[in-house]
Amino acid sequence: MGLAKTEIFTDSQNEIATFAKVFGHPARVAILQYLFELNTCVCGDLVNEIGLAQPTISQHLKELKQLGLIKGTIEGTSVCYCIDTDNWAKMKRIMNAFLDQDLSKNDCC
Repeated sequence: MGLAKTEIFTDSQNEIATFAKVFGHPARVAILQYLFELNTCVCGDLVNEIGLAQPTISQHLKELKQLGLIKGTIEGTSVCYCIDTDNWAKMKRIMNAFLDQDLSKNDCC
């Protein structure tokens, strides 16, 4: 299998691709939606709410945390998660700038 060769792309291109990865799986989208709906930290309710096995939920939470869109705190024996509002706002700015590119200037095809 070949390498991704991310070094040949700009930092901005890599950042957009990393953020876009969040939306590449419906479980991550569902987790984010649930966290936004509750607007509070969630400790362990995700398995029942999302309907996936605990290891699967844990893997998606790990990815979301690595991307910086959620943060977790340890409370007793469980980890509680919530949206990292600063990083979410940063992602929105970056993705909006990318998605708001004007196609009306394009005379192709």
